[in-house]
Parts: sequence; C-alpha cells; structure tokens
Amino acid sequence: MKTLKIKLSTINDVRDFVSAVTAYDGEADLTSGRYVVDAKSIMGIFSLDLSEPITLTVHSGSEAELEKLVEKFTVR
Repeated sequence: MKTLKIKLSTINDVRDFVSAVTAYDGEADLTSGRYVVDAKSIMGIFSLDLSEPITLTVHSGSEAELEKLVEKFTVR
C-alpha cells in the first residue's frame, strides 16, 4: 500500500485524473478528512473538499505504474 498527496484544482484536472486512474488495473481510493471515495469515481471525487491536497491510497496493482499516471497531480 502506498499513499500520495495530490491536488485537483480544476474540473479538467478531475476529468484527466479519473481518465488516468481508470486506465490503471489496480484499486485506489481518495481520502479527504474522514471521507473516502473510489479514485475512479468522478462523482465521488466531486463530493470531496478539493480546496486542499487530498490523499491517494493505492491498495493493489503496480504502485509505480499509477504513480507515473498521476504524476502531474502529485504534490511534492
């Protein structure tokens, strides 16, 4: 299991992020505060507070593959 901080600032960011994560075969969630949603769910993502970075948790599959797919959204 791996976690990354990501920032989704615009509607286009959310759309592009969901497209990238949907191409990934493994399981991943996004967490904001006490809320957890499927990282492949555009509606779930819009229910989170996107004003601050959120946590992406990779549960299965190639962590390195997903990290490369979402690299442009990662907060360093």
